[in-house]
Amino acid sequence: MAGSQEAGSNVAGSNVVGAPRGGHLFTVLSATALVATEAFATAIAAGWALAGLLNLGDVGEYALMGLFALVAVYVSIVYFRRAVRVEASLAV
Repeated sequence: MAGSQEAGSNVAGSNVVGAPRGGHLFTVLSATALVATEAFATAIAAGWALAGLLNLGDVGEYALMGLFALVAVYVSIVYFRRAVRVEASLAV
């Protein structure tokens, strides 16, 4: 039974010999790009839809798009920071 624990100790998330520390940065950046793209698309669509629904005109539409885009930037930054923290904890 002791031998089976040693064989199972090399599971995903543990350091493999020769694997670079922080090698998952590309994965974090790719996932962040995906989340940021979806957040921005949702922000633009929500601003357009709400401005159309409330008859705010072009200025109101652009204002809502800008406001929601700021929220999308905040969400993307928070996501990136949390993803980096999780990847760093898995690499140790």
